[in-house]
Amino acid sequence: MDKLKFETPDMVAGNIEKIGALFPAAITEMRGEDGQIKKGINFEVLKQLLSRDVVDGDECYEFTWVGKKVAIAEAARPITKTLRPVKEDSRDWDTTQNLYIEGDNLEVLKILQESYLGKVKMIYIDPPYNTGHDFIYRDKFQRSQQEENERMGMYDEEENQMFENTESNGRFHSDWCSMLYSRLIIAKNFLSDDGAIFVSIDENELSNLINMMNEIFGRENFIDAIVWDKKASAKGVPPRNMMVNVHEYIVAYQRNGNFKFVGEKRSAEADGFKNPDKDPRGPWRESNIKSTTKAPEEAFTIVDPNTGKEYTNTWAFSKESLERMIREGRILWKDSLPKQKEYMFEMSNENKAIKSDWGVFDAQSTTVFLKNLIPEVHFDNPKPINLMKYLISVTSSPDCIILDFFSGSATTAHAAMQLNAEDGGHRKFILVQLPESCDEKSDAYKAGYKTICEIGKERIRRVGNKIKEDNPLSTQNLDIGFRVFRVDESNMKDVYYQPEELDQQSMFDLVSNIKDDRTDLDLLYACLLDWGVEIHLPHTSTDLDGCTVHNVDNGALMACFSPNVPRSVVEYMAKQQPLRAVFRDNSFAADDAKINVTEIFKNLSPDTKVKVI
Repeated sequence: MDKLKFETPDMVAGNIEKIGALFPAAITEMRGEDGQIKKGINFEVLKQLLSRDVVDGDECYEFTWVGKKVAIAEAARPITKTLRPVKEDSRDWDTTQNLYIEGDNLEVLKILQESYLGKVKMIYIDPPYNTGHDFIYRDKFQRSQQEENERMGMYDEEENQMFENTESNGRFHSDWCSMLYSRLIIAKNFLSDDGAIFVSIDENELSNLINMMNEIFGRENFIDAIVWDKKASAKGVPPRNMMVNVHEYIVAYQRNGNFKFVGEKRSAEADGFKNPDKDPRGPWRESNIKSTTKAPEEAFTIVDPNTGKEYTNTWAFSKESLERMIREGRILWKDSLPKQKEYMFEMSNENKAIKSDWGVFDAQSTTVFLKNLIPEVHFDNPKPINLMKYLISVTSSPDCIILDFFSGSATTAHAAMQLNAEDGGHRKFILVQLPESCDEKSDAYKAGYKTICEIGKERIRRVGNKIKEDNPLSTQNLDIGFRVFRVDESNMKDVYYQPEELDQQSMFDLVSNIKDDRTDLDLLYACLLDWGVEIHLPHTSTDLDGCTVHNVDNGALMACFSPNVPRSVVEYMAKQQPLRAVFRDNSFAADDAKINVTEIFKNLSPDTKVKVI
């Protein structure tokens, strides 16, 4: 039986294999940081293989900054961390399909990427706007200045960068770009073929954001920079230049060109379609056929077949097309200028198109709502609930997964649950938030909310209660729960990853390669993540012959982590014919017991993949 690896994918190794399959001449060998010989890319050869001309010089059009290469490398670097279930902080653990994850979002994205590869319809993030006082995430994208930064106190004891990114920092924009770039690289992997990502931003980093997303998602997948107003007027003390900024942006990119907004459905009455002449082709409305963009020399004459009257003008259609429309009775002959019948059935989409200017979404009502919801907490600049509801309604399907890895106070979860209550949808959310500490002088801290995560979870709980209280008949089956997970070090002891370093004394000390404080749930969800199975799926457990057997999603994965697993339990699991089965390595007294497990599954469930940890 093979062992699970409990390590996020090595994206570099995977990319080298892909490039090697296409360009074997570009593959070479090199000595790695550990001194071992490994495969690598000869980039000079690869550049020449991709060019018809001789490659000479390094001038090219590119968007770059100090630390970009490190950010790219950081996105590809595997980690051995895992997600540990926090059942006591969760709500409706056994039935909910929503997730709330506490930890650095770069690590979380790496951990989740295999389980949710291509399964997310919508990603929304509201990252720091880099105004000079934003908290920048704990990254290592300044390794080239490591010694200098340590002297400046920019790293904590775990080499994590912890500082306020002020404009006096020489890498003010570079640090922000590096922080976001690595996360966007991984986030792209989550999107489904018809999915899209939406990023809130203001003018501080708008141009840099678009440049980064052009590189990662492709310029051809740019949808728009949606504009929305956070104020209805320019009241207040005017700035020196007398221009008051009242808007922000939501930059939108699709995954593969297959995304479509879900606009308001067309209706004959609302869109001006009528049928006064009982046209068998159905409701129609008047539409111009004159072109205002063509040159005068492109004008030609059409004739009313009923009266013989001639009309000479620059038309929006070719002469052949207009003559066909005349024969089909689609032209309305007016005294001044003919028009056409535009039929409702010919509209290319049953929904209306979405404008890129969304108007005013005043946050004041949201501020008041949240103040009443959690009086002890002051929410700074909360995203308007109506804005988020509208965004989700026009970008997601009723049964999809929404990911927000800068979740803040959990506005995305609030909006998704509210919208599900209104339209009967079953949208699922995955929220990720760094557990930033609250100010010890704040009312929130004094009320017991030590981190932003605690505020976010409490908001979801209270909003869920309120939605159900306000709509008791229509929300009986509404999912207002969430499973909480927390980023932590691997469940496995170091020897699991470096068995060659096991000395004789360690062999006597070692009873299990699993850390002593880890539970069955810890191990179960680590196995799901390692095997690329979604962690929001339902799971049940059965007690049998002194063992606990876990069953995820009716056989997607079955596991037993009990010691000394008897044959009866193995046979029970095999008879369920799961897709995957996993046991502890030390659950079997000897190698012949492991062989028996393999043989039992071969006989009873030959398609099951069996592994040990």
